[in-house]
Amino acid sequence: MDLIFYIALAVTVAFVLALLLAPLFLRPARHERRILDVIKSDRPDQRKISDKERVKEKILAIARAFHARIGFTGDDKLKQKFLSAGLRGGNKMDGYLTARFLVPLTGIAAGSFMPSNSFTWCLVFGGVGYLLPDIWLTRLVKRRQKRIQKSIPDAIDLLVICVDAGLGLDQALLRIGQEIAVSHPDLHEEFMQINLEQRAGKPRIDAWQSLADRTKLPEFAGLVTMLTQTDRFGTPIVRALSRFAEEIRTRRRQRAEEAAAKTKIKILFPLVLFIFPCIFIVLIGPAILQLMRTLSH
Repeated sequence: MDLIFYIALAVTVAFVLALLLAPLFLRPARHERRILDVIKSDRPDQRKISDKERVKEKILAIARAFHARIGFTGDDKLKQKFLSAGLRGGNKMDGYLTARFLVPLTGIAAGSFMPSNSFTWCLVFGGVGYLLPDIWLTRLVKRRQKRIQKSIPDAIDLLVICVDAGLGLDQALLRIGQEIAVSHPDLHEEFMQINLEQRAGKPRIDAWQSLADRTKLPEFAGLVTMLTQTDRFGTPIVRALSRFAEEIRTRRRQRAEEAAAKTKIKILFPLVLFIFPCIFIVLIGPAILQLMRTLSH
């Protein structure tokens, strides 16, 4: 009996030691671990999807089917507008089209509760509801254009420094896109998009032209023209970028001077409507009260 006990104890200890030492002896070699790190996938479909995301995806799927049934889909112009606003992905388009359909219905329903002229209010609220999503999208585009326009001179100066230091234009663009990720996220997204398009095989000039089409800014249109001429005539890229950076700085200074000159005219309206009446009340008010008191006696 003691022999069986000792044998079972020895087998148990052996199994425990084997389990403890298995990660050391069975782990892959160093080169195998490098291969596993390379082929390891971090795709979004491998993560755990929450219930909220499932409900959102079902709602968007119903919206897509409804849009396809009634023929209410986005055209190329609307897709280009979404790219200009920095909204990428089909979910944004589906949400916009759904709002374009539901908001007017909500406005019509709200207008039907008006006690008088219900039909007129339904038309007004329905029209406003139909225009609200487009107004929201247009404001997003303009705000993003202003942010990118303010960050272009700094990015061009960094581009000149990197190219002058010996980097190629594509490598300099990638480095600048990484450096301005915090300070200028919108321009960072556009530069990374150019890098991805070039890695996919798109020519450099076509990738920059796509950037000019997305942002609709004259600075990028001029940059594309400058790069085209530099590539065609073989002029030094550093000299051309330096002159282009000076032109952009001059334009930004002129815009600042123009905005400062406009403030003199804009300040007249609050000055006449709000400040002058208060001054007149303070200065003339006591005299008028004294005159009224004297005439009453």
